[in-house]
Parts: sequence; structure tokens; C-alpha cells
Amino acid sequence: MLRRTLLATAAVAALALGTGLAQAQTFPERELLGVVMWGAGGATDVVARSVNPGAEAALGKSIVVLNKSGGAGAISTAYVNSAPSDGYTILYGAENPQLHPVMGVSELDYDSFFPVNILGRGVAVIVVPTNSKYETLQDLLADIQANPGAIRMGSTGPGGLPSTVGALMSNSTEFDVTAIPFDGEGPGLTAMLGNEVDFMPAGVSAAAEQIKAGTMRALAVVNADPIDSLPGVPAITDALPEMEAYLPWGPFYGVFVKADTPDDVKATLVAAYEKAAQSEEFVTLMANRGNVVMNISGAAASDFLTKWQQVTAWALQDTGAATVSPETLGIARP
Repeated sequence: MLRRTLLATAAVAALALGTGLAQAQTFPERELLGVVMWGAGGATDVVARSVNPGAEAALGKSIVVLNKSGGAGAISTAYVNSAPSDGYTILYGAENPQLHPVMGVSELDYDSFFPVNILGRGVAVIVVPTNSKYETLQDLLADIQANPGAIRMGSTGPGGLPSTVGALMSNSTEFDVTAIPFDGEGPGLTAMLGNEVDFMPAGVSAAAEQIKAGTMRALAVVNADPIDSLPGVPAITDALPEMEAYLPWGPFYGVFVKADTPDDVKATLVAAYEKAAQSEEFVTLMANRGNVVMNISGAAASDFLTKWQQVTAWALQDTGAATVSPETLGIARP
């Protein structure tokens, strides 16, 4: 009797193990849902839809894309966080959740998620009109230091890309400028061309066409190295070596699932998106938009997210834009 009981128990255990292995080997068994943090046609949406076909091919299943904007990304982040931890609901996200705690938007950031892949990041560029007297970033910095508060910088308000870049520069050198806010990078750059401001930090994707057309001059890219899409434009570290401590920095795009998703499912997704991020279509799109392909996961992705949050959260704190101090949230100063 005892022997029969032991055999039966072993058979049940073997069956359970076999079923678990079968489930692991067959993921995914159905289509997946890819939730995009921003609306259709936005930068995050374009990146997601570009990498999606390669991921579908690698997984052998469709990934239905759902745009779920709102709350600066908080709506989609909460939506995915409330889904089952089975890997079938994926977040196509940007950098915003890493700032939600310090901006008082939500307590939920990417600490609650597993970074399947940090696909790439945007790069900021510091631009002036082509008729500007500033030929180099060194020229601009010298004038700023000689005339504190007199030089006008185009901005999009506290927490935007221009103000964050300005905060990082002010942590690296004397940088007393007057920020003039506009409703977006486009209006700000247009105002700069009308000489309403003297210079503006902006995303490469927002300024690239004007630079190529010759209406704007790029003084530096906010990167440790020059980028291929703007040949001849120096890295900001040439003029400000101290900026290297805050780099790489820029808006980024990633693929996330809940942190407690099974490890085997995570591994399958990591392999699929690593392959998808190498596709010619994706690499070409990122290059055309002035983005840098990163294609990192695991510890490398986690380290990037941590540093990005530290750098940006404290830049917001230093400029008075943060609602909650990073220190109270346990975010170390970089």
C-alpha cells in the first residue's frame, strides 16, 4: 500500500512538472497585448510599432498594440501592473514613470517592472539660429558667465527636456540663464528662429530637419560622443567634461512586464526583443529619428534605469520642479 501511494505521488509530481515544462516551452500560446504609454503617432508609439513585427516573428504570435495614454504614462503603467503576471501584457513605455514619484503623479515606477529591453534613447542637442553670434558651445557658455541672467533659453516649463538639460549644465558650470517657457519644443524652436530666445536645448528629432536645412546651428549634442545623424557636431563633454557624470541621458523607450513574471517567460521575451531590436527596419527608424539604439536587458537595463532616475530626479529637485524630494523616496544623488 505504501509503495503504491509513493508511486502515485511521484506520478502526480511528474505530471505537474511535465505540465509546467510544457507551459514554459509553449509560451506564448496566444496573442499578446502591447500597451503603448502614449497616443498613436507619438514617438513611443512609432518606436513600439517599429519593433513589434520583429518581436512577433521571434515569438510566433501576434502582439496587439493598444494605445492607452493619460496621466503622463500613469494610466498605462497602472493598467499593465493590474494585469496577470504571465507575460501576455507588455508595456511599451518611455521614461516618464521614473519621474512619477518625484512629481507626485504616482508611487508606481519601473521598480515594479522587469525591463525586457531598453530599446534606445533620444539625444538632446543645443541649438541656436544660424545667424547667432555663438559659433560654439564655449562661446555661449562664456557669454552666459559674463552676463548672468541676461541670456534667454527656450524652455517647455519645469520638468521638460530643456529645463532638465539646463539643470544638468548648471550642476557642471556657472549657468545663470533666463528660461522662457513655450508650449512644446516646436513652438520654442520657432520662437528661437524669431530671436525671442537666444538658444534652446531640444530633442534631435525635433531640431534635425531645421539643422539640415541650415536655419539652425547645433552647438553640441548632449552625449558623451558625437552621433551619426549629426556629423560634425561635437559632444557636450568637449566643452563641459563635468557633464560626463550625468550621461548617458535622454528620453528613452523600453519594453516592460511585471517584476514577478516567471523567469522562463522573461527569458523568452528578452530573446525575442533582443532579436527584434537588431532588425533593419528598427535600426533604420531609430537612426532616422536621431535616436541611439541601446538593446539592453537584465542588469545593464536596471543600472541604466537607476542612474537615469537619479540624474533626472535630482535635476528636477535642484530646479524646484520636483513635488517630492528624491531624498525622501530613497533616490540617491548621483
